Amino acid sequence: MRSFVRAVELGTLSAAAREQGLSQPALSKIVAALEKDLNVRLLERSTTRVVPTEQGKRFYERATRVLEEYSEAVADARGQTEKPAGFLRINAPVALGQFRLNALIRQFLDAHPDIQVELILNDRYVDLVEEGVDVALRLGGNLPLNAIARRAAQSPRYLVAAPSYLAERGKPRAPRDLAAHDYVRFAWLAAGDTLELHQGATRATVQTQGRFRVNNALAIRESLAMGAGIGLCPAWLVQDLVAGGQLLRVLPKWSATPQEAFLVYPSRRYQPLRARLLIDFLADRLARLPGMQAPQPQTARIRLR
Repeated sequence: MRSFVRAVELGTLSAAAREQGLSQPALSKIVAALEKDLNVRLLERSTTRVVPTEQGKRFYERATRVLEEYSEAVADARGQTEKPAGFLRINAPVALGQFRLNALIRQFLDAHPDIQVELILNDRYVDLVEEGVDVALRLGGNLPLNAIARRAAQSPRYLVAAPSYLAERGKPRAPRDLAAHDYVRFAWLAAGDTLELHQGATRATVQTQGRFRVNNALAIRESLAMGAGIGLCPAWLVQDLVAGGQLLRVLPKWSATPQEAFLVYPSRRYQPLRARLLIDFLADRLARLPGMQAPQPQTARIRLR
């Protein structure tokens, strides 16, 4: 049943086989045996993908619930004897993963020698179920459907620039002055060149302009330090450079909405102990990172549908 469910979720028998440590023919025989036992064709097979039949779709929904109940029953039977062991696949943004998360995962592994972790770093929003992700770290509010999202931390966002750039171009005195400066931003930013800032209850919207956009936060950090322009950055990305003087705050009384960090996991009732431990560990440690802080208290877990 697990083999069938994962074949449906991953879309290929070969991917499901690799995940379970089997050969593709071996997993194909398992699914074929299930079909023979049920006397129903569950999957339509092609050279590249498998697609559930109508009967297969209905059986998939029931089988998923059965597997969840079985996992809960196993956990309940084991009680306190369950040990943190096994494999975890984690997904995170490239910059945060490389710059901050990598060290945290090493600490987690040191504390739990029987757990294995695969850390996948990319800036796209992956399908947690399809790609077998146990826990994903997301920045910002665009979160996947059919998942549980737990707010873990937030990072203030403010404007920064290199001293050399400000010496050459001058310091902005008000938000409207930003329109005359080179603005460096993330390439896929939904707001485009529009920048929204606040100072207490006062709000300001500025239409910026710039010749350089990049799809990697570490590249933005480096570009700003080299004097490419002014950029709006989360504190976790640039706080060390600001503290060391390589970057200076611009319009320091103004800031943007903080960047929120979420821990996201599939909306299944049962989670193995290793996943629960990782989620609690990251929820505790992320808020302690330089440039991060605890989220607002009204935010615990959000179920997304």
